Amino acid sequence: MRRAWRSWQSTHAPQTQSFSTSAPRKEIRSITELPPRVHPKFQETSNHELLALQWPSPPRNVLLVCKDDDTEVGSALSEYANHIHEVYPGSSLIFEPEVAKQIHESFSFPIYATNGEGNSAYQENVDLTSTLGGDGTILHAASLFATAKSVPPILSFSMGTLGFLGEWKFNEYKRAFREAFVSGAPSPLPPRSTDEPETKDRPQGWVQMRGKSMGASRNSRILLRNRLRIGIFDSNGQRLPHEPPFAHADNKCEDIFALNEVLLHRGALPHLSHITILIGSPPHQRTLTTAIADGFLVSTPTGSTAYSLSSGGSIVHPLVSSILLTPICPRSLSFRPLVLPANTPITLRIDQENRGKEIEVSVDGVRRQKGLRSGMEVRVVGEEVRSQGAPGERDWLRGVPSIVRSGGAADGEDHWVGGLNSLLKFNYPFGEDS
Repeated sequence: MRRAWRSWQSTHAPQTQSFSTSAPRKEIRSITELPPRVHPKFQETSNHELLALQWPSPPRNVLLVCKDDDTEVGSALSEYANHIHEVYPGSSLIFEPEVAKQIHESFSFPIYATNGEGNSAYQENVDLTSTLGGDGTILHAASLFATAKSVPPILSFSMGTLGFLGEWKFNEYKRAFREAFVSGAPSPLPPRSTDEPETKDRPQGWVQMRGKSMGASRNSRILLRNRLRIGIFDSNGQRLPHEPPFAHADNKCEDIFALNEVLLHRGALPHLSHITILIGSPPHQRTLTTAIADGFLVSTPTGSTAYSLSSGGSIVHPLVSSILLTPICPRSLSFRPLVLPANTPITLRIDQENRGKEIEVSVDGVRRQKGLRSGMEVRVVGEEVRSQGAPGERDWLRGVPSIVRSGGAADGEDHWVGGLNSLLKFNYPFGEDS
């Protein structure tokens, strides 16, 4: 990313830097100056299983996450950010600290970043997240909220090598962002005089934006992706704190959330890992088997098209509430991948027969510095995405809300089926050009 932005800035930006806090431009402000996060609701729709995005007031704080070291993405990020600033008054743009340092001089308006507060600042202040890159960029954006029980909607543009998760092409960014921004806005918006104060019924961000409201029927559609809830325990059953970047504030020992998978692997050690798999919670916990393999994966349906797929696991639709158990190169060929209900507690215990010193643990591709030794456990269960209560009275609260295409012929169709077939090219003849 650094090389890409240096190349772009050499032709577009001044050669001097300014970190002034008094000038209204070319500065990086603290994310803590922004208003608290706006929490949207996700409503069920009658024509398909996707949810409808409903903002109670306009999203104001937009986090932009981009792929590193890519000139095309760097130019697109600048175009996208300027468009949001110009068309949607009152919107504040947030970047990760390193990106903010590289690009802040190319904008005529202030931008925002964290300043040592950690990922908790994103959880408190980000209304909407938008990514430019591949699936890895989306996973990284989701990891910024790994300690948060509620994740802001994610609007992703596919600009990378893998596109299982990316929903939109970048040339659609104006339509895509507008749909996400106005979802829940009253239609039509009544005119307002310039001296009329902002009220709950007339949020300033919707009234002042250019263009017209798109109407309730054009609300953005949400695919709510389930996550895994993960805890790590020592041989005495004591919960251990997670390491950065997944550490909780004040070093609290709590679960973290993964969008793709948790991986246990022997790493560089020559010995196969011995991992005992237990199903359920005490006192009804039962031992499934002891997996003797290179490693073991517990994945979400979203993660079914990642490492699990390469290891022979099933492809699972993201709307199927489930957990996937996939061995990696098991010694016994009879050990096959399993699919269990999402609310099934899974315990992965390092067996006493494990010959390696440590088993490596990775969450969504980020490896824990300290591995696990004999007797230590990783406990996993699917995230409950709905609140407690009667089926008709529960709210959709958790998971990762992914904004998918909507409107026109695509509305109501299963976007996942066509996308999967085009990416994997089922039954495509070998030796022919794609």
